[in-house]
Amino acid sequence: MKLLPSLLLLVILSVSSWAAVPDLAVLREQVTATETAFARSMAERKLSDFSAFIAEDAVFFGSKGLLHGRQEVVRAWTSLFTEKDAPFSWKPEVVEVLAAGNLAISHGPVFDREGKKIRTFTSIWRLEPDGKWRIVFDKGEPLEPKP
Repeated sequence: MKLLPSLLLLVILSVSSWAAVPDLAVLREQVTATETAFARSMAERKLSDFSAFIAEDAVFFGSKGLLHGRQEVVRAWTSLFTEKDAPFSWKPEVVEVLAAGNLAISHGPVFDREGKKIRTFTSIWRLEPDGKWRIVFDKGEPLEPKP
C-alpha cells in the first residue's frame, strides 16, 4: 500500500510538469498581435502607446547608430510621430517563439506611405514579468538589390 502514494505523487508531478510546457501556437499569436498593435501605434500616431511596447533595456539599430533604452529610442523616434500621416508602416509575416516561451522573433516588410515595400524589419520580443511582450531588439534592413 505504500507504493500507491508514491505512484500517485509521480503521476501528479508528471502532469504538473507537462502542464507547464508553454503553448507555442498561442504565444506566436500573442506576439503577432503585439507586433501588429505596435505597428498600429505608429499608424494612429500614438507615441505613448508606441513607447509602452519597448522594454526599458531595448536596443534599436537606428540610421545614426545604436539606440539604448526606451528613453533613447522614444527620443529618436519622436520626430516620426509629428506629421499627420505615418512615414511608413510594417506588419509581421514570420513569428517564432523559443520553446521556453519567453523570447520571440518577428520579421516582415516595411512599406512607404504609398504601400511600396521599402525595407524589412526584425524584432526580438521578451515576455516580461507583467505578462506583456516588449521589444528588446529591433533592426530594419534595406531590401536586397535585385540582380
